[in-house]
Amino acid sequence: MAWIALADHAEARFAKAGLGCDAGRAPTLRMADDGLLARGSLVMETLLASDGRPLALFAYRGGLPWQFSLSLQALPGGGVALVTGMGEECLHAAATLEGVTAGASLRITYSWDAPARWGRLALEHIGTGHIAMSDLHAPKPVPLAELQRMIADPSARSMDRHVRFLAVSTGIEPIGPMPTMTAHLPIATQWGQTGVAQLKRGDIVLSGAGVGVPVLQTVRRVVPARGSFRPIRLRAPYFGLRRDILVAPDQRLLLGGSEVEYMFGRAHVLVPVRHLVNGVSAFYANTGATITYHDLILPGCEPVQAAGAPLETMFIGRIRRKPVMLSASLLAEFDRNLLPEHALSTYPVLRPFEAITLAENRAA
Repeated sequence: MAWIALADHAEARFAKAGLGCDAGRAPTLRMADDGLLARGSLVMETLLASDGRPLALFAYRGGLPWQFSLSLQALPGGGVALVTGMGEECLHAAATLEGVTAGASLRITYSWDAPARWGRLALEHIGTGHIAMSDLHAPKPVPLAELQRMIADPSARSMDRHVRFLAVSTGIEPIGPMPTMTAHLPIATQWGQTGVAQLKRGDIVLSGAGVGVPVLQTVRRVVPARGSFRPIRLRAPYFGLRRDILVAPDQRLLLGGSEVEYMFGRAHVLVPVRHLVNGVSAFYANTGATITYHDLILPGCEPVQAAGAPLETMFIGRIRRKPVMLSASLLAEFDRNLLPEHALSTYPVLRPFEAITLAENRAA
């Protein structure tokens, strides 16, 4: 599978051969321009309206011969409605995330597999990881020509200003836990520093406390380098780093010291790095269209030493007890009996304003 389309309010890209690190590897490379994408996913990230009103997030309607159409609407209360069709046929789907407040960030994934007569609309609350899903019956394939026009021609579509990006891949995109480390991130092991992409099942890495921990699984995913996937550069010597590192916004950093203990009454706290962005010690990095993230699954979601700073590894909770969620996730390829169960961290996770206050004090 490969990413072939990406659009936001600044640019639009369509490449039948694949975008970014997927260039030349897309299964659509040798398809005719009037071919049909029988299997794929559309991924969108958006903010909900701050006043809770409904939003017409996206709309496209093509002409003859296919008359393909697709629209997405955000509904009050954390709901999203999808309407897609071809010719006279129309398909509807809706999903709702409970407890989502106005102004929240959502990731919407519409996946279709026309030969299998199956589709899925999934919503993810960015930041909490809460998920809602709804299956679709017999979705239609998407014409490549219509897809290209829908993405590459801004005048042919309507995209609300709250939408952060829209991307299309040629496969069924996973939902749920995601990797957050870039390939060359140096991880402390028994044999010295090793790039996270080079580690494999059975290797021993050093936890933040310096204890050897076995790697149970490694995961990898290519995503658009936009929205909540846009990488953040953490600068040395801040956060105890010996060199700059590049991580995903959802990566959590374990921070400690007298300042942390004074402010929060705990020896250590976890901070999502998106809350540390201040233009000095942490800032968003500009990369290509896509980026590859890696991660490690350890027995207890232990933090690892990465370039001198303790970074949390992938948290998967008790997903192995949830067959539907497991099958929809990046972990579906693994034997569920070989996956650990992660309890909630004993370290408190700072809220945005707490993390910002801490970052400002440390940067002062």
